[in-house]
Amino acid sequence: MRKFFALLLTFGIILSYAQTALALCDSADCACVINGATGEVIYSKNVAKRHPMASTTKIMTAIVAIENSSPDDIVTVSPNAAAQEGSAMYIEAGMQLTMRDLLYGLMLPSGNDAAVAIAEHIAGDCDTFAGMMNDKAREIGARDTNFVNPNGLPNDNHFTTAYDLAAIARYGLQKPLFREVVLCDHYIATPINSPKVMEFGNHNKLLGLYPGTTGVKTGYTDAAGRCYVSSAKRDNMEFIAVTLGDNDDWNDHMEMLDYAFANHHPESVVTTGNVIKVAKINNKSYNFITSGDFVVPFKNSGGNDVEIVTHMAVNIYAPINAGEKVGYADIKYRGEKIGQVDIISQSDIYEEGGILLINSLMNTFSSVIKKILI
Repeated sequence: MRKFFALLLTFGIILSYAQTALALCDSADCACVINGATGEVIYSKNVAKRHPMASTTKIMTAIVAIENSSPDDIVTVSPNAAAQEGSAMYIEAGMQLTMRDLLYGLMLPSGNDAAVAIAEHIAGDCDTFAGMMNDKAREIGARDTNFVNPNGLPNDNHFTTAYDLAAIARYGLQKPLFREVVLCDHYIATPINSPKVMEFGNHNKLLGLYPGTTGVKTGYTDAAGRCYVSSAKRDNMEFIAVTLGDNDDWNDHMEMLDYAFANHHPESVVTTGNVIKVAKINNKSYNFITSGDFVVPFKNSGGNDVEIVTHMAVNIYAPINAGEKVGYADIKYRGEKIGQVDIISQSDIYEEGGILLINSLMNTFSSVIKKILI
């Protein structure tokens, strides 16, 4: 009888948990929350349904721009870019700005003009740039996404899914400049050849409403409705939420992110000072250690799915200074690389003519990681 009541209680908890999940995002056409570290889907609603995405398109525009230009590139605004309809950073034909300024104008006030200026500078025209966006989408794994322009203005062939958009945002957040831009609340752009000063704020209201918000982008058209991608980080855990066609997106995103944080805990899969390799020269031992921490959010223990792959040269020659990088370790989750930390020397190694034969060293890291994850 006790077992029966225990099972009944467990079933009740599971049922309550499922109902809580299903109660999220009633007003959204499509929704998704993913684990920022692992990419796992935490919550979904019509997650694979194709849907227009309005200005959340610009997440990919920013990614392609960052990967194919320098922030200090000088961009000359064309009449075509300056004439774009809809939301704008209000650039003018002939105006020259840095790519950095245009990225802020793209992502904070959602400048359609900035999007076209970026596309024309990098690819010559918007059609060619859209091809680059689609190539990057396939590379990321967003296979139900198609771009025909860099700004998200309506087109029947311009669409994504909640999952694809979350995956694209996760990729963008791995880039320091992207993260810097989408976290910024207020920016002043200064054209190079004009006295005009452009000052604008971020349309992402969660930056001031939800503790830990790290990004990323709003969007709206009549065809798409309200579209929104958000991200937030607490206790070294980051989650990414997406809604498409949602009239209550601010509240829905806060509820989805609350749900993610409440149902996960951080596990340190690598901590600073983990011993990776131990070598001996003239009967003296030297340690090579990790230089940083790496935390993964797990709903339950996920240690069995984490793999640490070390990369060090076969031979390393002394002298080596304490803190000097001698390699790196990839952190993989279910076969996908999710992070990297440097491997450094724990101490100075001054052995005259010393050669550290890495392929003959004792590897202690697997036991260290196992201990951490227990």
